Amino acid sequence: MNDPYETTETHLERLLGRALNSFDLPDDVVERLDSALAHDSSLHSSHHSAALHRSTYRHAYLLADGSSLTLWELVHNTGRDGARRHELYTDEAEARLAASRLRSARGANPAGTDGAGCADGAGRTDGEPVGGLAAVFGAALEDTGFDSPEAGLGDDLDADLELLGRLLAVPPVSPVRTYVPDDSADHARRLLRRAENPDRPGEETAGLLRAAFAHHIGQAFGRHCPVDARDAAFTLYEHAFLLFDGTELSLWEVEHTATPDGRHMCEVYEDERTAREAMELRARVR
Repeated sequence: MNDPYETTETHLERLLGRALNSFDLPDDVVERLDSALAHDSSLHSSHHSAALHRSTYRHAYLLADGSSLTLWELVHNTGRDGARRHELYTDEAEARLAASRLRSARGANPAGTDGAGCADGAGRTDGEPVGGLAAVFGAALEDTGFDSPEAGLGDDLDADLELLGRLLAVPPVSPVRTYVPDDSADHARRLLRRAENPDRPGEETAGLLRAAFAHHIGQAFGRHCPVDARDAAFTLYEHAFLLFDGTELSLWEVEHTATPDGRHMCEVYEDERTAREAMELRARVR
């Protein structure tokens, strides 16, 4: 991802030139990128199945005024004849949402599904470290030849990997928060602004978050559930903020498609329990 002979200016030209949605980037972001002095790119997450190949990259830039700016690049094979497509986002949550839409569009079965009810999708999502259980089991199957057409698996390889994953799964480890100073107060403001639930956090919480200088986004939950005879996606994110006085404050964001027209809706709550109860209610009644 990092070419030592590529200048930051060349890197940005290449990144913006190949992104399908580069015109959607805010003008102030593009203007700030003009002063980028250095950059670092890294693979953030990856998902590979028989139908979909998808990766998310984090591009961090050091600007002339000493601040930093991060872009999130989503790369996937949904183009004609499996051609790679590139998309850019300024917010990690937006990149995650775009990635979840790809999974739904390609008709990939969420991890843990049995076709009868809600399926936990935390097994292969953008929060998973690269090279998890699926990669281990995939290598084992290749060594034994189980993924060959003669073995009768073919496109069912994903289902077999999922079965092995459920049988040998270990208890999840609590994720370690890595706070990133990246316009965190503005991120909190935009998060609250796009929340559509009437019981979203109020002005008191918004006032506290004006003192946020770093934040961390983590996916806590992902599911697909049948709602009114169609599939609806539910994803829960924790937005953890570090304030100037050293305290931490979290907001819990529910992204779902359990709406009358199937559009994506954002709801924000002050605690995880309330957010999970809201997801459960949305899955039952719309």
